[in-house]
Amino acid sequence: MPVRVLLVDDEPLVRAGLRAVLEAQPDIEVVGEAADGAAVVPLVRTLRPDVVAMDVRMPLLDGIEATRALLRTVAGPPKILVVTTFENDEYVYEALRAGADGFLLKRARPAEIVHAVRLIAEGDSLLFPASVRQLAAEYGDDGGNRAARATVERARLTEREGEVLRLMSRGLSNAEIAARLVVGTETVKSHVSAVLAKLGARDRTQAVITAYESGFVAPG
Repeated sequence: MPVRVLLVDDEPLVRAGLRAVLEAQPDIEVVGEAADGAAVVPLVRTLRPDVVAMDVRMPLLDGIEATRALLRTVAGPPKILVVTTFENDEYVYEALRAGADGFLLKRARPAEIVHAVRLIAEGDSLLFPASVRQLAAEYGDDGGNRAARATVERARLTEREGEVLRLMSRGLSNAEIAARLVVGTETVKSHVSAVLAKLGARDRTQAVITAYESGFVAPG
């Protein structure tokens, strides 16, 4: 089954460019487009995409609020890939905090765009981990977020689960974590699932944001 993608951007040329790049791939299908975040929830309910590639800055409803609305109102929501002009942008970090799964620069090369969509759809690795770490260092609470600290304290992660979370924060995939810890990939998947469940995180990105903001992992 191809990865089904919904494109959301107020610039028609950006949507056309993304569509051309993605539809050239046999395993990716663009199922729809929208010019503003306000259209995301009804389109997701109708089209059921796997990934929403969405501009972070739009005139009516931006990508941050559209992400919140999508995760709040849609059961089994798709992955959310924020598309942005600037890498070091507080809007991007706020979108990740709101629940986006990763971000992509509009100037990215075609191969990078395709890789980002596939990686987000698969969900077993962190997209651009160094950039996420930089954003957390710039805009995060750097261990000062009481809610994040409380979440980690309540989670009572085991020593091995803590190791897995630290390696996730560095962007390692399940296979890379398995090789590092000398265990099987299925064992790592079980640990990752336990970490996400204990932290109440919907994916790796949200778990890593919590790890940074609680001070469990230093973003610098």
